[in-house]
Amino acid sequence: MIIFVFMLVEVAGGLISGSLALLADAGHMVSDAVALAMSWAALRIGKRPADHQRSYGYRRVEVLVAFVNGCTLFAIAAWIVFEAIRRFAAPVEVLGGTMLAVAIAGLLANIVAFLILQGGDRENLNMRSAWLHVLGDLLGFVVAIVAAVVILFTGWSPIDPLLSIVVALLILKSAGEIVKSSAHILLEGTPSGFDPGEVRDDVIAAVPAVVEVHHIHAWSITQEQSLVTLHVRCEPGSDATTVVSSVNRRLKERFGIKHSTIQIDHEDCDDEHHH
Repeated sequence: MIIFVFMLVEVAGGLISGSLALLADAGHMVSDAVALAMSWAALRIGKRPADHQRSYGYRRVEVLVAFVNGCTLFAIAAWIVFEAIRRFAAPVEVLGGTMLAVAIAGLLANIVAFLILQGGDRENLNMRSAWLHVLGDLLGFVVAIVAAVVILFTGWSPIDPLLSIVVALLILKSAGEIVKSSAHILLEGTPSGFDPGEVRDDVIAAVPAVVEVHHIHAWSITQEQSLVTLHVRCEPGSDATTVVSSVNRRLKERFGIKHSTIQIDHEDCDDEHHH
């Protein structure tokens, strides 16, 4: 609500003062309002239990929303750069006093929103994308304040589009991190820091009955929830139930993987992709 209300104030202030920095940040705040609403909805949907259509539940919605939020940041940054270049070619008069007043008020409003989100789980991509949206706004208002002060004391209006490009570059950096991380999860990439070779060697060393580990596949539902499937070949006469229990326990204790599926191969693996 804080973001939405001040978004309207900033649009009006940007139009009245002629400041690109304010209008650019207002455009960013439009995406913030949408992003925060989507993040809230994703968190609610993610709490739904698994069903016959979604056997892993709905947590992946959070990652999808983080990806969409990151992509919107790219679009906003591109618009800011385009508009800044246009204003370099055709300068617009900027009312420094109005710009400064709106920027200070916006900074205070976003500090409140930032502190509210600060208590959230930073490892959650969805929460992190929402947090980065608000952080981008904070930086935008700081830049707008600097630009307003320069315009008030020197009358040099090109500082406005120049600093707007700086904000766009900061937004792009944050967007790149979010899009990269969320796309990796959506493409079933291995969890961060996961090394199949290390898992194989560790399981063989930790569970004496295991002589071979192969077909190791790992992916994530969310950044906090990783899953693994693998095949193990045991020594003749080994108790399969005990081996599965031991491997599951080792994966949880050593690698923090709470959901694993273990297949026991008593002979050579029949899967054509084994080698």
